Amino acid sequence: MSTVTVVFRTDREYEFHVHADDIAELTKDNARHWLHTEFDELECTPSNPMGKVLILDVILNVAKYGGEPRFAQGGPWARNFATCVAVALDRPAVRIDVPGFVVG
Repeated sequence: MSTVTVVFRTDREYEFHVHADDIAELTKDNARHWLHTEFDELECTPSNPMGKVLILDVILNVAKYGGEPRFAQGGPWARNFATCVAVALDRPAVRIDVPGFVVG
C-alpha cells in the first residue's frame, strides 16, 4: 500500500491510500503517460521552460492546476492522480506540498 498526501495548506490535506489491487495492471509508463496527458490538458506551465520537464515538476503542476476542489471531492480524477503518482514514484508514502512546490 502507498499513501499519497496532497497539501494545499496546513489545515487542508487530502490523503489517498493506494492498494495493490489499484495498481495491479498499471505500468510505470502508463502512469507517467496519464500524468503527462493531464499536464498538457490542464495547460500547466513548466517550472523550467528551457529544459526537460521532470516527473516531479509534472506531478506538482498537475496537482496545482488540477486544483484543490478535485482533491476535496476525492472522485475518480483524484484517485487516478494518486494511483499514477504512487506507481510513477514507487514509494510507500508521497507528500505533495503544492504551495511549497515540493514532493517529499
